[in-house]
Amino acid sequence: MGKVQVDILGMSVNPNSQRAYALLLREIDGDRRLPIVIGEAEAQAIANEIEGVRPQRPMTHDLLKNVIDALGAQIREVMISAIKDGTFYASILFEFSEIEVDARPSDAIALAVRCQVPIYVDESVMNDESIKASDIQEIEDSEGAEPDEPSDQHALSVAPSEPMSLRQQLEQELDQAIKVEDYETAARIRDELGRLENPA
Repeated sequence: MGKVQVDILGMSVNPNSQRAYALLLREIDGDRRLPIVIGEAEAQAIANEIEGVRPQRPMTHDLLKNVIDALGAQIREVMISAIKDGTFYASILFEFSEIEVDARPSDAIALAVRCQVPIYVDESVMNDESIKASDIQEIEDSEGAEPDEPSDQHALSVAPSEPMSLRQQLEQELDQAIKVEDYETAARIRDELGRLENPA
């Protein structure tokens, strides 16, 4: 089974849902990009680790890592292994063992960044679902085009090439909510920012 190593290029809010994020994975030895839609909690878990936010008490993915460490096990890699009916599937693979644990890609990746292990995508998944980096740039260029210029009709709901962090995205949403005087939304976003700074 061929596999492709990837890393995290960035995350952005999925324009089709306010509670979902688009996680963009980058092929390390190539120019393909794989967008995966993940939930808000998982996006925050990944962003917290990347940004070095340390909660006072272990969050779910931190707890799982602590349990694995306490049992003397060691994760070797995580693999996005398949896609069925639009849903990605992943596995967590362990060192010195044939054990393979089924997981959601978002949970597997949140664990991978904590354990500092490589992330792989099955070659068939990458072939079928990835987008070339040049295609992403073309779409971004067309979105910034003047109204009378032709634009690419293929819509892309993933992070830009210089993606914002979760904190930056929330700050931008907060500014927008205040600008339109939507104070209820502003209060919710402020609370989310507070949780990023001081997780429970």
